[in-house]
Amino acid sequence: MGAVFVLQVLLLSLISAPISIDAWGKEGHFMVCKIAEDFFTEKTKEAVLDLLPEVANGDLASVCSWPDEIRFHYRWSSCLHYINTPEVCDYHYSRDCHDSKGREGICVAGAINNYTNQLYSYKDPQNTYNLTESLMFLSHFVGDIHQPLHVAFEADEGGNTIIVHWYTRKANLHHVWDVSMIDTAMKDFYNSDLTTMISAIKLNISEGWANEIDNWEKCSNKRATCANNYASESIKLSCSYAYKDVEQNITLGDDYFYSRYPIMEKQIAKAGIRLALILNSIFDADSANYVKSLLLLQKRVMTHIDIEK
Repeated sequence: MGAVFVLQVLLLSLISAPISIDAWGKEGHFMVCKIAEDFFTEKTKEAVLDLLPEVANGDLASVCSWPDEIRFHYRWSSCLHYINTPEVCDYHYSRDCHDSKGREGICVAGAINNYTNQLYSYKDPQNTYNLTESLMFLSHFVGDIHQPLHVAFEADEGGNTIIVHWYTRKANLHHVWDVSMIDTAMKDFYNSDLTTMISAIKLNISEGWANEIDNWEKCSNKRATCANNYASESIKLSCSYAYKDVEQNITLGDDYFYSRYPIMEKQIAKAGIRLALILNSIFDADSANYVKSLLLLQKRVMTHIDIEK
């Protein structure tokens, strides 16, 4: 009870405090978890609701940024948010998934697999893990690994040391992908409304990308999840889009934004769907085809609406 109370107090203080956010930024992580929530089975919804802290008020998205907010309290977790590669555009678990001391498995891909394994002990009377934290860490890290510059070059710290101007504002390249592109998209396309942006991404999932969903959680090197594949995708996107044509003190504007924003949006969508698939597989053994079936139903509904019009 004491440990739970401390966690609740810490969560409340962090959620209510103004904090500098890393990773996708608070909005990005919120979107990932909101998208995932729409694809939970009933059993998954019940388990997630059971595990969420009271301050979440039943909303996973509200605590999806918690691992960023807790980093200075849980200093050991800082190295779990990313993967560094030695300036190469591929990822190998044995080479790249380790901390500064060389301990294998200490990276965002390893963290995803670790917290997935922990959550499989839900309802196990022998469980000794804090599964509330496991759920929040897993949900966050699935978002992190889909931000391309969280799987990027060690030499520039994932773009953190590359200084650019985002239109007229000074920033680093990592921040551009974490925050600036989302802020610009919200302002330019969605009237600064996050709910509208989420709805647009959901529409793309059900109409534009529905036929791709089957391949979003398939991999040949699966451990607890396909996290190694997520990492491989992200480093390739870092090289092909995030880093491409970027140099110190360059000004990034419309050309960069309009060619990179669709990549960012699709990564947020993938993260949400994959998080739902992971949590459904943990909490509901009968969920194998649930997401696909739900997407087919949504597509039929949208087709019917179009016909009615």
